Amino acid sequence: MEKGLIRQLLPLLFLAAGGLPAAAQTIPLPRGSDKAPEAIRRWLGAWDLDLAGAARSCTITLGAEANGNLRQLRFPATCRRALPILETATAWTLSAGGQPQLVDAAGKVLIGFQKGAAEAELDGKGSDGKAYRLATKDHPRAAARPSRNPAMEAAQRPTVVDPARAPAPGELPGRYQLMRQQNREACRLLLSSPTAGQDGAQATFEGQCQDTGLTIFDPVGWRYAGGRLSLIARRGHSVELVFENGQWRKDPAVGAPLLMRKLAP
Repeated sequence: MEKGLIRQLLPLLFLAAGGLPAAAQTIPLPRGSDKAPEAIRRWLGAWDLDLAGAARSCTITLGAEANGNLRQLRFPATCRRALPILETATAWTLSAGGQPQLVDAAGKVLIGFQKGAAEAELDGKGSDGKAYRLATKDHPRAAARPSRNPAMEAAQRPTVVDPARAPAPGELPGRYQLMRQQNREACRLLLSSPTAGQDGAQATFEGQCQDTGLTIFDPVGWRYAGGRLSLIARRGHSVELVFENGQWRKDPAVGAPLLMRKLAP
């Protein structure tokens, strides 16, 4: 009976002694990682700090919380015994080259890393003359923010139109070339004249249209307001066009391009 009880307790004793699965011991990302500047964001989180040529190592965490140009550095108290250089380490910062440095309270560099990348390992040298390595291992990292593309962002914004310089409403009815590329006709479209008192009128293809996207869109109407021409699809949605360089173009310029040029009567 006593032996059976011991066998039942062994798994619990194993867990209490630190036999938890590795996944349960994962160190979470530091607080504020999601709002940190991009320059430091990729360095945030836990790292394994190793002394080259020795079995001694320690897990340190590069935090996001700032004190001037210094950032929070955390590690277990036992690290000071394993790696004495950490005895006075209190913070971390970036060098002029954008690599992490471990510093003391006065900002003196204790370990500076010059080689490597955040996705792998970094080699560095300590103020004690010894070589150290910072390894990412399987510690989580904050995902990089999507890079900004000013040209793409500008293209996605609607163009500001001066109605006074746009074509007069009476000039719009007529036959048009629809184009995906300059001077390459895809279809022809007829914009009918609106009935008095209405702000729109009928739109119909003239002949067959070989452009799949346009046939799916299937324009059945148009309207004009504030210098912007809207083609209305059979299902009710619409696409807007603005007048530039003697022709109309889709605006904003997102997705497949669309140009429209009026044909002579």
